[in-house]
Amino acid sequence: MSKPAPAQPHILDNPALAALTGPHAHFAERRGRVLRYPLDVSPWLALPDEPDADDWADLAALAGPGAEVPLPGFGGEVPDGWEITSRIEGAQFVDDGLAAAPDPEAIRLGPADVPEMLDLVARTQPGPFLPRTIELGTYLGIRRDGTLIAMAGERLHPPGWTEISAVCTDPSFRGEGLATRLILAVAHGIRERAETPFLHTGAQNTGAIRLYESLGFRLRRTTAFLAARAPERLGEGRVVAVS
Repeated sequence: MSKPAPAQPHILDNPALAALTGPHAHFAERRGRVLRYPLDVSPWLALPDEPDADDWADLAALAGPGAEVPLPGFGGEVPDGWEITSRIEGAQFVDDGLAAAPDPEAIRLGPADVPEMLDLVARTQPGPFLPRTIELGTYLGIRRDGTLIAMAGERLHPPGWTEISAVCTDPSFRGEGLATRLILAVAHGIRERAETPFLHTGAQNTGAIRLYESLGFRLRRTTAFLAARAPERLGEGRVVAVS
């Protein structure tokens, strides 16, 4: 009896690679087969599905001697000379029947709003949001008396998919359903482009997981958010931008 063919990788198994070689290619900084976002845009970077020794050498040169490198979603072993510095178990969810809808109170946020967005993120810790993260997609917010109190937006953009990220609410306004409304509003915009929403969260974030599942997200896979320290001695090389 012949063995069944191995399952083909799904585009969301390596979403940063799919994004940086697809809709977000204009952001990509490359060395060999390794790509990353600019450091003021996103910490996500992309290794090939099965990185070899040359890929790890390119990643080390791209990151710099002794730099700590985020490896979200990487499930393999790091080579000799690399040191795992942190590991957070995570989960990836996909749209499985969201009641996506626009929200009358949600406003489109722009570059002028970034200082307030950074302040809200610093106080609520939804995950990385950097000075240029807003360039990755649409970000929506809700203001009360002129103050930004909640927001959500788009991050990774593999072909046909868009990640919802940076969902956060000022602690003084939690319990009003603002996160739900913004998630559904961002999802509506994604659906309007004939794309499918997805998102990531920490596996221990049970409150968020309950919310996502109640809204119509389905767990697609478990994953891990790793960070590793590059070797101190690196080869020479040059970072080039993908045009």
